[in-house]
Amino acid sequence: MSRLTQAVVLFLFGGAILRASVTDLFLRYVKAGLRPYLIAAGVLLIVAAAMTLWSAMRARSTSSSLEEEDHDGHGHAHHEPRVGWLLVLPVLGLLLVSPPALGSFAAGKAGSVSAAPASGSDYPPLPAGDPAQVGLLDYASRALFDDGKSLTGRNLRMSGFVTPGPDGQPMLARIVLTCCAADGRPIKVGMTGKVPLDVPADTWIQVDGVYTAKRAKDPANNVDMAYVEVKSWEAIPEPKQPYS
Repeated sequence: MSRLTQAVVLFLFGGAILRASVTDLFLRYVKAGLRPYLIAAGVLLIVAAAMTLWSAMRARSTSSSLEEEDHDGHGHAHHEPRVGWLLVLPVLGLLLVSPPALGSFAAGKAGSVSAAPASGSDYPPLPAGDPAQVGLLDYASRALFDDGKSLTGRNLRMSGFVTPGPDGQPMLARIVLTCCAADGRPIKVGMTGKVPLDVPADTWIQVDGVYTAKRAKDPANNVDMAYVEVKSWEAIPEPKQPYS
């Protein structure tokens, strides 16, 4: 690959990272806290592209001078292989195509995340408000490891996308990231009561409900899954931050 090709690829790749970082597109790839590192990486790639281009132009200028001095009528043109320019195509894909967030397909292929108990002996009170806004992972942890003690008596509101459960019934799910989308794992919560039947997979919904002691095993990894009793639900747009 010629240095000119390297410079173009570096510039486009750095530009793609910066574009994703200054918008919310990067949230489809990594957690929100990594934005400063992505911006720094994009800037460094663009600086590297500029230095590579400067080096390529100097080398071409020097080469042209030597050819003029040694020209004897028998010179041969040397052409760089053009196959290196094909590397531009996937980088252009990053610039032009916005990939969908991980959804029901990924959730169906992987076992549910094993919710962890609180570090202390008691769970903190739920947020104020009626209903209380609760994340799926927080709800599952409280339901499975606290037997719902901190959930009982409260109206709850959760959001996620619809994914088919092991029994064919819809479940509420969200992808949990440790660092980036490559390590994403689903947290799944089953639903009883006014279950949103005949809703297409990957539809984002907001559920209002209450705690139920029902549990089930995820056959993919034999992890306990909590359930929520749905009182009402509504379809919502996919959130800006689709991951937990």
